[in-house]
Amino acid sequence: MAEHFDVLIVGAGLSGIGAGYHLQTNCPAKTYAILEGRDRIGGTWDLFRYPGVRSDSDMFTLGYRFKPWTEAKAIADGPSILKYIKDTAAEFGIDRHIRFNHKVIASSWSSGTARWTVTIAHGDETLTFTCNFLLMCSGYYNYDAGYAPSFPGTDRFKGEIVHPQKWTDAIDYAGKRVVVIGSGATAVTLVPSMADQAAHVTMLQRSPTYVVARPASDDVADRLRRWLPQKLAYMIVRWRNVLRGMYVYQLCKRQPAKIKGMIIGGVKMALGPDYDVAKHFTPSYNPWDQRMCLVPDGDLFRAIKSGRASVVTDQIETFTETGIKLKSGEELPADLVVTATGLDLAVLGKMTVTVNGNLIDPAKAMTYKGMMYSDVPNMAVVMGYTNASWTLKCDLTCEYVCRLINHMDRNGYAEATPRRNDPSVVEEAWVNFSSGYIQRSIGKMPKQGSKAPWRLNQNYVKDLLALRFGSLEDAAMTYSKIKEDA
Repeated sequence: MAEHFDVLIVGAGLSGIGAGYHLQTNCPAKTYAILEGRDRIGGTWDLFRYPGVRSDSDMFTLGYRFKPWTEAKAIADGPSILKYIKDTAAEFGIDRHIRFNHKVIASSWSSGTARWTVTIAHGDETLTFTCNFLLMCSGYYNYDAGYAPSFPGTDRFKGEIVHPQKWTDAIDYAGKRVVVIGSGATAVTLVPSMADQAAHVTMLQRSPTYVVARPASDDVADRLRRWLPQKLAYMIVRWRNVLRGMYVYQLCKRQPAKIKGMIIGGVKMALGPDYDVAKHFTPSYNPWDQRMCLVPDGDLFRAIKSGRASVVTDQIETFTETGIKLKSGEELPADLVVTATGLDLAVLGKMTVTVNGNLIDPAKAMTYKGMMYSDVPNMAVVMGYTNASWTLKCDLTCEYVCRLINHMDRNGYAEATPRRNDPSVVEEAWVNFSSGYIQRSIGKMPKQGSKAPWRLNQNYVKDLLALRFGSLEDAAMTYSKIKEDA
């Protein structure tokens, strides 16, 4: 017989461990398990092992609300974040609920039983679990492989080509000429991290990205932690960073030219008057039309000024035996090419979903409060912000799910289903970002609506009010007490 739990959490990464905490704290009577497709805890922070891997958000907001970040660095490296996740899971006993090597491949809802039947690949076996509520913490990208565009001539290149998502400790770049293709968060992390050992590192980009230097440590946080209790200091800094981030984001949207000038001015100060900032660090789009890149203590700029790294803005014509030939005619010699070309987005961890026998196409669904899909009962998807730290939204989503489960229990509801019953709601793109990895996959992502509760706020304060304190009853949410026939 299938093993049954009140709630199944899919994914044992940053959000999955947070979900376990919220569930056992706010719904202590509920049974739950965390299904993890890989053999280790940590999700992104275990998967990515390339040189210098780190957060691109401060840990006072990327950290959990319930578990203060106590390390010195505000911009933390991957191993430190992984340790934080593992310590959290162990401290609260969440790790005892994890089933490793349990990859969810399909889920089927029956209104007749008010249960999900979840199909799992476990080695050579196929297992079946059932649950009353399904909480998806599987992230938003394909864990099996990153996005790797096809470049001409790669078959004749005599060096090594690797995507950061496939990085292993066996890759040796000491004394080698390295070309990093890309200009996003991964690229600006790799370049200064590899520059210390490589002969030279070149960041090859088609177009520039906004790059902002920020101190790796937070002096205010350090002082507050000396004067105040740990949790109080953490919450003060967390709220300061939340409000500061929201203010900067709104300023970028309202006065893009002014903010663009300030960011470019900062780069000019870091690289000096003779550097071609206009070509290599001046994007064609406005700030926060794409996610901005953070460089702690200006490490990228220091590597460039030292001559150990350089930036080339051009397009690839072909790989050669010894490097990359550009459309300008220049050839970049390379022993190792790192394709920091982005992620391959995946919906629901590539799990298929059926509701009462009908296959659900996520691209035709609309997201309710940024977490539930229209016409899909008793399932929530934990997704973070694109313009702020991932965990801020994850914490709120998990709190809301617990409130929803308790509300259903109090009222004897078996099923909670968002319904698109307001004809005035207009479909909009899942997220308004021009980044390549978003645009490549926008067609397979669910939609958002033009107004609440279908609109994705991307605003922590609005979401806090709506998800932590807002009503659980509205015109879009349909509850059912009677278990109808499947």
